[in-house]
Amino acid sequence: MTVVSMTVNGKAARADVPDNTLLVEYIREHLRLTGTHVGCDTSQCGACVVHVNGKAVKSCAALAVASEGADVTTIEGLANGEMHPMQTAFKENHGLQCGFCTPGMVMTATDMVARYRESGKTLDEAAIRSELEGNICRCTGYHNIVKAIADGASKMASS
Repeated sequence: MTVVSMTVNGKAARADVPDNTLLVEYIREHLRLTGTHVGCDTSQCGACVVHVNGKAVKSCAALAVASEGADVTTIEGLANGEMHPMQTAFKENHGLQCGFCTPGMVMTATDMVARYRESGKTLDEAAIRSELEGNICRCTGYHNIVKAIADGASKMASS
């Protein structure tokens, strides 16, 4: 057992967990933040994406102890009193169907937009589709997800 301390969605979190506890398990079971989903347990689907120190991480492939002292943001922490611009874009562009993959898609998208903005690269449709290769949606053809991310990027730039 190891004591793990981190900041999750702006709040201090601390728990004594087995050394092999996955970050997704810590978030869902210990903190009861169930917006982060477990879809595949093999880091293939991206439903479990969270931000660790500002970077997108598949939390089903990271140990909780590896995030000791980290700043973790889950889908629940993305909004600040009102929906995040990317969440709004997903809603307005019908970027979801069943919604299971949506938290991971939104977290991946916000990281993607931040990285592209920081690098000065253009975030076009081809780039969005390429960046989404680590996220699987079993319901849609990705068309509206791509539209939502492009719209979300625009909304994030103006907010």
